[in-house]
Amino acid sequence: MSILFKNAQIIDPEAGTVITGDLMIADGQIVAPSPNAETVIDCTGKFLAPGIIDIGVKVAEPGERHKESYRSAGAAAAAGGVTTMVTRPDTTPPIDTPEALEFIRRRASEAAPVNVLHMAALTKARAGAEMTEIGFLLDAGAVAFSDGDHVVQDTKVLGRALTYAKSLGALVIMHPQEPILSKGAAVTSGKFASLRGLPAVSPMAERMGLDRDIAMIEMTGAQVHFDQITTSRALPALERAKRNGLDVTAGTSIHHLTLNEFDVADYRSFFKIKPPLRSEEDRLATIDAVASGLIDIISSMHTPQDEESKRLPFEEAAAGAVALETLLPAALRLYHGGYMDLPTLFRAMTLNPAKRLGLESGRISIGSPADIILFDADAPFVLDRTTLKSKSKNTPFDGQRMQGKVLKTFVSGQEVFSA
Repeated sequence: MSILFKNAQIIDPEAGTVITGDLMIADGQIVAPSPNAETVIDCTGKFLAPGIIDIGVKVAEPGERHKESYRSAGAAAAAGGVTTMVTRPDTTPPIDTPEALEFIRRRASEAAPVNVLHMAALTKARAGAEMTEIGFLLDAGAVAFSDGDHVVQDTKVLGRALTYAKSLGALVIMHPQEPILSKGAAVTSGKFASLRGLPAVSPMAERMGLDRDIAMIEMTGAQVHFDQITTSRALPALERAKRNGLDVTAGTSIHHLTLNEFDVADYRSFFKIKPPLRSEEDRLATIDAVASGLIDIISSMHTPQDEESKRLPFEEAAAGAVALETLLPAALRLYHGGYMDLPTLFRAMTLNPAKRLGLESGRISIGSPADIILFDADAPFVLDRTTLKSKSKNTPFDGQRMQGKVLKTFVSGQEVFSA
């Protein structure tokens, strides 16, 4: 089917522009506009943009389907304007063999209406003792390798894994955190943590972990993406690594861009995430780093947790929040607040992740895949977590006023969501 979008505000993250015009899709691609389209959609006052590419989505298959399945995660992604999910390997059991990877690839292709790419574990069982069969996992379809928030402490094991990944051209995704300092922490250290009597971790733990990882990258020449940079103290080290020509990119989560440590308030466990929410100064510094391009990618870091694991005392509650459906309206807070324009915002959510993963999507130029979203950036609503399509409802935005609704989502030219 060919579809012509008329009078849309077209966001082009490559050109850095927003222009009013027409856009057409046919045969799964963006093509030159033509009056002969089978369907015409009037988009006056609405925005058209590349679909979001979300690196670091937790889907709880295998092992914990009651928290999130590929069917529910795919539906949530489509409703949130996410056209490509890149899933994490921190499942039960972890995705550390070609057989496990083949199983989830098959499940995703059967159940999810959006594109799904998969990371595999960097070390067996994510235990940090022995690296996985990176070559076989690449052949089986892994797009990156990560142990998630299980930081590999043995530098010999990490060095071997990075060297092997380098030889195969594989991307490694690392979690910059000093694991001993951060073990058991529930919040970021400071006056608020002391007043609440909660176990805390210093922001320096992120800086220390990043410094070590950068040294390992310099030693091995591996290509690495840091999943979450959340503190101002880590930014100078990241800037030096890029200036020195290391093949590194960095991401941050939407929660660290839009929330701070005070949102925990009176021990609200839906605000417990990993790394913990930071100070307002760190939040503003991270926003500036995204706006300047120092931090390349914004992700949801979607982490479903069931009610039983969240309705506990704050220190004991599981960390994580669902965010596939709230990623776009939360990100639009940065636009409505004047922190960055829409092309900059979408560059971090579409073009930059596509470049890092070597994908053709993330663009809105002729010949690009027709993975696009139509949304109203100004539509107000109050979020009701019970209406989320994710199986788990652990969102920190429950009851909050938000702006920005996805109207339609297309994957390879096929409509997979309509409001």
